[in-house]
Amino acid sequence: MSGIAGTGIVLASNSASRKAMLDAAGVSYSAKPADVDERGLEAEIEGADPAEIAQALAAAKATGVKSDCLVLGSDSLVEVDGRRFDKPATRDQAAEHLRFFSGKVMTLHSAAALARDGKIVWMGSDFARLRVRELSEDFIEAYLDAEWPEVSYCVGVFRIEGPGVQLFESIMGDQFTVLGMPLLQVLGALRDEGALPS
Repeated sequence: MSGIAGTGIVLASNSASRKAMLDAAGVSYSAKPADVDERGLEAEIEGADPAEIAQALAAAKATGVKSDCLVLGSDSLVEVDGRRFDKPATRDQAAEHLRFFSGKVMTLHSAAALARDGKIVWMGSDFARLRVRELSEDFIEAYLDAEWPEVSYCVGVFRIEGPGVQLFESIMGDQFTVLGMPLLQVLGALRDEGALPS
């Protein structure tokens, strides 16, 4: 990707949303997804709060890609009523998640980490609160007819830049955090690390 960055950056993800954020910001990068056992890592740190888990996953992704370049890892977690949710494995599970979210406040934690030579040089995180409206069964079925399987890759079962915006009554927080990465923090860290001109 062409852009403003003067030195190489590797995005340890194939996330379309994270790529779109970096593209729009004019950041040059190559994408190389990290091979991380996310569920296994979550099990190891069971009991940690969601923000810490998101940071640990972001760090694992950043250090999970071997590169001479600066590696950017990022992760997002959703919490509703004290329960943490992963990406839905099946359409039925997606429908179950949406029924549980209905009428509640979703807290979305997004974290990012930068690694150089396999060592973390920076970590950051943010959160947003999204109030889910009351969702009818008809809406859930129509929504999944339109959005499945694309939302199987999305924690929270939504793409805020698409029909997923219809799930919510209100959103409190940074738009980039909702999209899956605390972008302004990341851009600042990239400047600090010399990967973007200051």
